[in-house]
Amino acid sequence: MSAWLIILTIGFAWLGAVCVWLAGDKRPRAQHTLAVLFSVAAGLAALALIPNTSDQAVISLNAGSVFGQFTFVPDGLGVFLTVVATVIGSLAVIFSVEYMRGEAQLGRYYALILLFIGSMAGLVLTGSLFLMFVLWEMTALCSYALISFYNDDPKAVRGGIKALIITQIGGIGLLVGTLAVYIYLGDYQIDTLLAQAQTLPAGVLSFIAFTFLLAAMAKSAQVPFHTWLPDAMEAPTPVSALIHAATMVNAGVYLLARFYPAFADVAGWKTAVLTIGLLTALLAALMAVVATDLKRMLAYSTVSQLGYMVYAIGVGGVFASQFHLLSHAIFKALLFLGAGAVIHALGTRDMRQMGGLRTQMPVVSTTFMIGAAALIGLPIFNGFWSKELILESGLEGGPIWANVGTLLGAGITAFYAFRMVWMVLFGQPQGKTHVHDAGIPMKTALIPLAFGTLTSWLLIGRFGSWLQATLPYEQLNVESTEEMLLAIITTPATYLALAIVALGMVAWWQRERLTGLARSLQGVGRAAANGFGFEALNQGAVSLTQKAAAALQVTQTGQLNWNVLGIVVALVVVLLVLAGV
Repeated sequence: MSAWLIILTIGFAWLGAVCVWLAGDKRPRAQHTLAVLFSVAAGLAALALIPNTSDQAVISLNAGSVFGQFTFVPDGLGVFLTVVATVIGSLAVIFSVEYMRGEAQLGRYYALILLFIGSMAGLVLTGSLFLMFVLWEMTALCSYALISFYNDDPKAVRGGIKALIITQIGGIGLLVGTLAVYIYLGDYQIDTLLAQAQTLPAGVLSFIAFTFLLAAMAKSAQVPFHTWLPDAMEAPTPVSALIHAATMVNAGVYLLARFYPAFADVAGWKTAVLTIGLLTALLAALMAVVATDLKRMLAYSTVSQLGYMVYAIGVGGVFASQFHLLSHAIFKALLFLGAGAVIHALGTRDMRQMGGLRTQMPVVSTTFMIGAAALIGLPIFNGFWSKELILESGLEGGPIWANVGTLLGAGITAFYAFRMVWMVLFGQPQGKTHVHDAGIPMKTALIPLAFGTLTSWLLIGRFGSWLQATLPYEQLNVESTEEMLLAIITTPATYLALAIVALGMVAWWQRERLTGLARSLQGVGRAAANGFGFEALNQGAVSLTQKAAAALQVTQTGQLNWNVLGIVVALVVVLLVLAGV
């Protein structure tokens, strides 16, 4: 049963991509309908996997001595992320029916989205490191093509190229680490690495651990690679929701969580992970404070929240990290799609040209405020509970300075999120005076996400036991819903965190009285607006790659036959090297 459900989950998405493409752009209604049907079907198949999880491979294909077995394992971690990718992906597709109405090249748009969803599902379900790498690169290709979807816009093309190049640094890390695993263990299976990690020479295991960390940093936009994600905002907003909530950036966090049992004892690895995560969380939050573009501000927010997840893994809170990933996927999809509805109605992303939308767009405003409350970490909403679990994990397994940093980040998050809500929904209208609320397709996507933001935290007990039952190498600190409630309510640190969150909100409310403090922090604001200097580093990597590509153009004959011959010869050489000939 599980094998067929995996085939259907990935197959529906990929078959849908082909069908939408073949339908042709002259039949947009058929394309919208096919995209919705196939994405929903993939989501339903993924949900059906939940009661059919297993820690054993249910699909195994012999790919020969070079590539080994291509396996698929429906364990709790893989199925959880598959559900996130397909269900939130299907809601993004439904939202697109209204958002993309009248746009050209719908076939390319929907085909890439469905290919993206299927690739992400395969990436987290496969038990083969080699196949994981292939699917990892497929998600990179899809993200590049979708970010550059408006290919007549130079900013979109630049954003797509930048995303492709920067994330390829991570792809190189994953490839090198995967080849090192194969060389020393003779196998690409993930379970083999988890079971035999301690038999590897210490230096080799350390090398693999840090190459995988490099892969996760680039894919999940951690410092210093974080600047590609805000530039990816030139994509259509449903694509932004898909990348930030359901697919691309979750892959890096997944990689760290998946291989935590193998790397936890590597000297310096956990310290590096928590330091990178915390630094990212703080710097990205500061960049969100000075952003005026609504989508870029949400992008910085995503980077910051991913930093919290990475930090949690660094302090040993793998379960807290994954639970926050679930919460974040729901409320960040809600925020991005809500932002998309606002941008669709106003025709601008500049928050300074918004305001007064609370009464004109009641459904969008209500759902947007629910998402913002979860981002801030207010009680009842899912972000509060999952973020408190991260803070609790930090108290148990992290240094004091890191705990202080996470609390500071919570206050900054409250400040910029409250600022965003105020500028977009309250005050006097700064742009159009008459706007319409979202249509039925948009509401169909927003309302379930708002409901999930309010209720998903109630699943913590089942979520934890579900993961624990199929992850034999993980030592998860799982709590039931009642235990979580009791622990959080009775822990003094919870009230300290809430007080800091309240201070962050009050700071925006009383901003006119704090002008002196604001002036003293202008230097930090300018640094934040310039990406703290990391933009120059990332742009340097992009420029170097482009110059190298330009130099290599002399190897291009312009003759297709010679180019194909070169590709085939290179492939044969790689296969011979892998085969050990």
